[in-house]
Amino acid sequence: MKALDELTFDNRFARLGDAFSTHVLPDPLDEPRLVVASDAAMALLDLDPAVAQTPVFAELFSGHKLWEAAEPRAMVYSGHQFGGYSPQLGDGRGLLLGEVYNAAGEHWDLHLKGAGMTPYSRMGDGRAVLRSSIREFLASEALHALGIPSSRALCVIGSSTPVWREKQERGAMVLRLAPSHIRFGHFEYFYYTKKPEQQAELAEHVLNLHYPECREQPEPYLAMFREIVERNAEMIAKWQAYGFCHGVMNTDNMSILGITFDFGPFAFLDDFDAHFICNHSDHEGRYSFSNQVPIGQWNLSALAQALTPFISVDALKEALGLYLPLYQAHYLDLMRRRLGLTTAEEEDQKLVERLLALMQNSGVDYTLFFRRLGDESPALAVARLRDDFVDRAGFDAWADQYKARVARDGEYSEEQRRARMHAVNPLYILRNYLAQNAIAAAESGDDSEVRRLHEVLTKPFEEQVGMEQYAQRPPDWGKHLEISCSS
Repeated sequence: MKALDELTFDNRFARLGDAFSTHVLPDPLDEPRLVVASDAAMALLDLDPAVAQTPVFAELFSGHKLWEAAEPRAMVYSGHQFGGYSPQLGDGRGLLLGEVYNAAGEHWDLHLKGAGMTPYSRMGDGRAVLRSSIREFLASEALHALGIPSSRALCVIGSSTPVWREKQERGAMVLRLAPSHIRFGHFEYFYYTKKPEQQAELAEHVLNLHYPECREQPEPYLAMFREIVERNAEMIAKWQAYGFCHGVMNTDNMSILGITFDFGPFAFLDDFDAHFICNHSDHEGRYSFSNQVPIGQWNLSALAQALTPFISVDALKEALGLYLPLYQAHYLDLMRRRLGLTTAEEEDQKLVERLLALMQNSGVDYTLFFRRLGDESPALAVARLRDDFVDRAGFDAWADQYKARVARDGEYSEEQRRARMHAVNPLYILRNYLAQNAIAAAESGDDSEVRRLHEVLTKPFEEQVGMEQYAQRPPDWGKHLEISCSS
């Protein structure tokens, strides 16, 4: 394991030059303190977890100190925001400190969010607040633990620096890790500003560093785009299967690697509601839960437009046509496993659709339903769950179909079924009210709840002794929290 001064930097994106990013130093926070750190994320950098408790750790990730080999850069990009094109966005409060490679040869961006003003701050103060930083940290690590592709979070550093949002809050920084922070919006920026040389340089950078296997294909750029389509189809299938709502699927928030990042007003479903809107600012419901699938395709179409200098329109359309079938295949596979099924039948899609239709407007807790479905035999489980449904006759009909389907699936013991289902159906998810409780404690100076919740969420499928309160349905107030882009 390494100490902090032993990290090895290889700043590949910074070497692209000033057309792609601007050199900016972080603006330090006052009286920095460690709120929470992720041992698992630190392991990606080969760091000894003990270094998180040293004073220099908080100083490095609050802008007070900087590695000599770091090259902090604010990236420039554009993007479609709520369907409208914004010609220049960029890192308005984040800095790519540099790229570190580990003993396994993996490169990881160190991206510091809340680091102060940049040329792309657009009237903002460049700061992040404690609540949003905690939410992003918890979401990053929770999604990873669920098996959903995501950026990672190393730590949150709190401070006494005042920051004004709807009220005065405290500034914070979160250190994010990802193999790359390049977005769809990077390609859009160089396409719409008519800078073909830089756009080609960016495309080569992404192809060589992140999709090298596509070099072996007859049309490398087309092969890369197909891979991006597939990765996004699989990621969004996992969002839908686990009830995750991102909230701001602008093209500048879409990773070129098909990972979840830029967490804002996200939420996991409590009661199942296909029309759920987690972002209080999303007045038209563009990014509602059910809209995430078509919006994923819309965003890929926007990226395709920006790639027309390299790939024919017909080839791009053909690749885009793969998105929905790939999504449906990944989603149905996940939902079969969540239902405890090991084989495939043609009617499985309808079985899933009927269940979700019954859940809608019945106040059925999406996460706990699937967990409880695997607690005991199908007959006992559905008998225990039927009282959660308004249409009991409809649920009984579904339950009969489900029990018959399980019987056709194969012979296995109740213990085998429970183990298999519990391995894919979490007991603990990052519910908004749990995050809010942890944030409220941290804002009053008690970081223990953030750390405890983080620890629980790193093992979402395992029943943890003494942690029953984290597996409960939310109180009524917890279902109606208003989360917006303000952070």
